[in-house]
Amino acid sequence: MRKTLVTWIGQHDLDGALKLEHHGPIYSALSAFDFDEVVLLCNYSSQQGKNYVKWLESKLSDQISLILTQVTLVSPVDFSSIYIAANECLSELAQSKCELSILLSPGTPAMQAVWVLLGKTKYPAQFIQSSKEKGAELVQIPFDIAAEYTPLANVLSSTKLTQLSESFPNQSPAFSEIVTQNPLMERLKQQAQILAKHDVPVLIQGETGTGKELFARAIHNASNRADQPFVAVNCGAFPLNLIDSILFGHKKGAFTGASADRQGYFQQANGGTLFLDEFGELEPSVQVRLLRVLQEGVITPVGAIKEENVNVRIITATHRNLMQAIHDGRFREDLFYRVAVGVLSLPPLRERQGDITLLADALLVDMAKQDIALRGKEISVNAKNIILSQLWPGNIRELRSTLLRASLWSSEDAISADDIKQALFDRPQNNTGLLDKDISQGIDIQNIISDLVRHYIPKALAHSNGSKSKAAELLGLKNYQTLTNWMDKYDVK
Repeated sequence: MRKTLVTWIGQHDLDGALKLEHHGPIYSALSAFDFDEVVLLCNYSSQQGKNYVKWLESKLSDQISLILTQVTLVSPVDFSSIYIAANECLSELAQSKCELSILLSPGTPAMQAVWVLLGKTKYPAQFIQSSKEKGAELVQIPFDIAAEYTPLANVLSSTKLTQLSESFPNQSPAFSEIVTQNPLMERLKQQAQILAKHDVPVLIQGETGTGKELFARAIHNASNRADQPFVAVNCGAFPLNLIDSILFGHKKGAFTGASADRQGYFQQANGGTLFLDEFGELEPSVQVRLLRVLQEGVITPVGAIKEENVNVRIITATHRNLMQAIHDGRFREDLFYRVAVGVLSLPPLRERQGDITLLADALLVDMAKQDIALRGKEISVNAKNIILSQLWPGNIRELRSTLLRASLWSSEDAISADDIKQALFDRPQNNTGLLDKDISQGIDIQNIISDLVRHYIPKALAHSNGSKSKAAELLGLKNYQTLTNWMDKYDVK
């Protein structure tokens, strides 16, 4: 197998061509190791690159092939352009099935970081470093990187990477429990922090298990009401015959069984925040009662004669499309606009690129605090790649329960891929929505196609570690551009 070394041309290499003592890290590496070819990425002028190659050829045997690749970067510290250039180079080399080595020493720290990222994930390679003191030597990188992080690096600027590494220090500590490095989620945290400072109603939308209550509590804790009660209520659990008593309280003797005065949720949350989860499940009769309270700020306990003033901030959450419910006549439009002043739409876990394994690690640490038997557990890289291949329809709640099962069954400190596989549920394949529809009732074939595209493209990208070319091949598409067109057409994230 052909042995290939790839590296950037650095300033020390250009300077070394003019000196007699130390000729730079590239020459040092080629003197210490045998290679069939060397691929040199050059961000300097074309003439500087050619002059260096000509000098290097004069020092080497004719058996080594030197390939000069001219690259234009935004700057030598711009992660995005460095990643694109390095990834393109390694992708071409990977197709030729060579034994790949990467020389880390030349170039900026940003260039070195991208080499490590790619060489530990998409294009397995051995690493070499060179110094004046020790010369050239193999170096072991003592950690693994899950494949999830490589596609993310392609779309982030160096500014964004810096922000992520600094974990947005200006954010309120109230939001510290919301673990993320995803740009969309970071933006939602910033928006939620702004809403926290304004005493307005907030509607949080998102699938079950996406962290709606976590956001609600963070908003409350970052608000001026933080030292007042936070009361969380599941609207889907309201028995209709007791709704007035549950929400507004009752007086002793108001009905059979009312043996004492009882405060309702609005009274319990007075001065603080009332979080109404599953808000879309409210019956129309209950919606009318709530609308009056929100408009006038008064309640009347069951059995009471006088109204009571309440000062409550409302945060609502739902997994339903309330605009569709309004269109279908199942939800009051006036109530919707009363609660939907500040709106946050949380993405499902499968769309939070860069977050899945980060969350998995954080959840495992949290579980270890509650169960001493889980302390010291960690997730292996192979297990993380299994985690990345799943769609997680149950979102964070499903991920947590899967990790708990896997960690309890794992006999080793590191949770293995097999442990995760065993902890996953086998979901039945349901073709009813695709192949068994009643054509006599009419169908929307575009929606069916859209469902298929949105289901399989993310799976193909996850399986191919973010390579559009490989994903296109798995899906039977002509090339990566065709895949990109499909993603744009059907709004695949």
